[in-house]
Amino acid sequence: MSHPVTIWHLEQTSRAALSPGAEPAAEQDVRIVRSEVPSPEFSRFLYTAVGGDVLWTDRLAWSYARWAEHLAQPGTETWVAYAHGTPAGFIELQGQPDGVVEIVYFGLLPAFRGRRIGGHLLGYGTARAWDLAERWPGRPATARVWLHTCSDDGPHARANYERRGFRLFRTEVTEEPEVEATGPWPGAGPVPAAATP
Repeated sequence: MSHPVTIWHLEQTSRAALSPGAEPAAEQDVRIVRSEVPSPEFSRFLYTAVGGDVLWTDRLAWSYARWAEHLAQPGTETWVAYAHGTPAGFIELQGQPDGVVEIVYFGLLPAFRGRRIGGHLLGYGTARAWDLAERWPGRPATARVWLHTCSDDGPHARANYERRGFRLFRTEVTEEPEVEATGPWPGAGPVPAAATP
């Protein structure tokens, strides 16, 4: 069986288009840090923890070597949001030719959704896409930042991108096979808000 999936491609062609998200409340103790040492274990953890309930499956079969090769590519960066020292979400950037940067993955762990962390992380990560060349000598200055999201992603994903200043440039509809949400493990889900600081 399959189901139709709408894919939206969005872009910014000027840094001036970026509209940062509001910072989370101070009591959430949110910090965003670049994961500077390529770590297949950590990146796979982030990928499964964030994407397990929204059908991210394309990297599940990757070997350790493939993860390591991907993360070691010049211009590839992972920025992680922490809330009280706990990973809350991440954004992965990949430098491409001609000053193009793709936001390859972005999202929050289920327990941290709805706490105003996503808009802040996306705005911060997009700013890092615009200044990527400053950290990678020899790369041209960023001229375009783009991404795609789809109807299988979270219900607020596209609206968050548009609030950060991304504009739609292409829409397509495909048929995708029905797959079961993998989760980081069966039965995983949000931690009740009362159980967190």
